[in-house]
Amino acid sequence: MTICDKLRREVVAGGICTGCGACVALDFAGASRMADTPWGPQPVFPPDGAGLPEVAWTVCPGKGVDYAALYRSHYGRLPDNWLLGCYQRVRTGHSADETIRRAGASGGVITHTLIHLLESRLIDAAVVVRQGVPTPLQARAVIARTRAEILAAAQSVYIPVSTLDVLARFIPGWRYALVCLPDQAAALRWLQQANHPAARQVRYVLGPYTGTALYPAAIDCFLRSQRVRRDDPVTALQWRAGDWPGYLEIHTASGRVLRSRKIYYNYLIPFFITQSSLQGMDFTNEFCDLSVGDAWSPRFEAQGGGHSVITTRTPAMEEIVQDMERAGLLRTEPADPAASLAMHGHMLDFKKRGSYIRNRLRRRLGRAAPEYGLRPEPLPVARVAVEWVIAGLFFLGGTRCARRALAWMPEAVLGPLFNRLRLLWKGWSRPVKRKGLGTLTMIEDRPAR
Repeated sequence: MTICDKLRREVVAGGICTGCGACVALDFAGASRMADTPWGPQPVFPPDGAGLPEVAWTVCPGKGVDYAALYRSHYGRLPDNWLLGCYQRVRTGHSADETIRRAGASGGVITHTLIHLLESRLIDAAVVVRQGVPTPLQARAVIARTRAEILAAAQSVYIPVSTLDVLARFIPGWRYALVCLPDQAAALRWLQQANHPAARQVRYVLGPYTGTALYPAAIDCFLRSQRVRRDDPVTALQWRAGDWPGYLEIHTASGRVLRSRKIYYNYLIPFFITQSSLQGMDFTNEFCDLSVGDAWSPRFEAQGGGHSVITTRTPAMEEIVQDMERAGLLRTEPADPAASLAMHGHMLDFKKRGSYIRNRLRRRLGRAAPEYGLRPEPLPVARVAVEWVIAGLFFLGGTRCARRALAWMPEAVLGPLFNRLRLLWKGWSRPVKRKGLGTLTMIEDRPAR
């Protein structure tokens, strides 16, 4: 069996492909490609199955990543804090440039850092994800070579986008920064460990804290619920337009402008959450040099404008952030790591313990699931039971009947209702989901396949 056949049968057909694009970048024959589907990008391999080296299977995050081995090879140690990963310092803050800050999803930190790297000539270009390429409803990883091109991508994108296939387009000798999701960062680090030439050209890896993403079909459902006609195409889409925390904003050719607050359009999540969101265990993007997330706290929410949790993970990136602070480019303040994690406790548990339970359940049902070589402790029986309920809700929401029914329900009613139910659920499940989370450790279990 060729590597193409193995990936096609066990990962893509198994429903666990994350669409990272690493396998396509590694096809030395150039015969593989990433194809758009309603369920995100997927690799399409040539019928003869030739062109992929063995490393394409090794680095594939869909089948699983041996995280313990990757921590040791990349950082030289296992994390002291299993929720945060290996890190240098944690801050809260935002870009001091209000234009950049307002353009970003929260504090504009990733955008401003990329601009600083480019203008300081530490990189020649940056790989960023931009909504609206090649069409308003699509998004692509693009290579930005100017400040304006980086700013044009200064927004969140909540649909899957492959980034690592861009490695095949790198100019030899150029230095790059790359913005990516946790599974993509892990795959890239394995490629760098394998001395892949293009991967070694990536000098800096930046990424957002990553909870859940939506399949592209979610937007089609949203448009139908708003009674947008098929002959009234979308002309522009922003996932987090306006003041922080923002709202989904969609413009159509007829002049309609649809807006839905972020906390409201989250009602799409139970129906269109991606499989990679459910199976991934990394929330804080642990293999980036710089990881950035929303600073959810009453103090920052009252101030408005957008604030970020800023986590540096390497000495080189820590020095860069300090240089930006001294130059007045970033406005930051020290943050207690435990306090920063408390802002995201629900999602940290969803990833660190929830993913393990969900993946184990898939395997027991005879379905493909990634293995990460780590097992969370403690794992109370009550916590497992709560996750079974969550998994059942996602299963029901993902059925064709549920999605069809959703398209007939107005967002003006469903959004507030979902938000209310979400808060009630979080309040009810909080004691179970938070119990033992602060002392969570990961035990080396069995290696990833």
